[in-house]
Amino acid sequence: MPNQRYTNQRNTEAPMQSSIENLSRAIFTVNRHAKTAPDPKFLYTLKRQALEKLLAEGKATKKGLHFSKNPKNSRQQSDVLVSAGEYFFHLPPTKEDFSELPHLGELNDHYRNPKANMSLSVAKTLLQQYANYYPTEDKKQPGKKTYQKPIFKRLGESY
Repeated sequence: MPNQRYTNQRNTEAPMQSSIENLSRAIFTVNRHAKTAPDPKFLYTLKRQALEKLLAEGKATKKGLHFSKNPKNSRQQSDVLVSAGEYFFHLPPTKEDFSELPHLGELNDHYRNPKANMSLSVAKTLLQQYANYYPTEDKKQPGKKTYQKPIFKRLGESY
């Protein structure tokens, strides 16, 4: 059987459907990668946009407030716990959240979200299509500067 051909097991042709499970899995993947990314701003914004759209459509629910694990400036801070599918996420709270949602106290370290087997590129594509949020090209990458030899003038000469 040396002539047997192996096909790519990933089906890259069919786009993923934007079901609640696929979207929550994609948000989980983007969130996991954002924690270690060198520039996580776009990934966190994509996560927030997708969760806000899920909340607006009624596909996700706000469960309550948790004390933040890593508060800014060593002050006590709370985050909103959001449930989407089988996954739980945290978002920054709004003013209304403090009056409307119950405070759940400390974060439960015994609960973990289920593992998600999804690549970052697939997750980003799915969330960008769902939330209609794409990166802007405002930030221009500076090109590599070419080396220019220093010019030495004699003492007393003007530049």
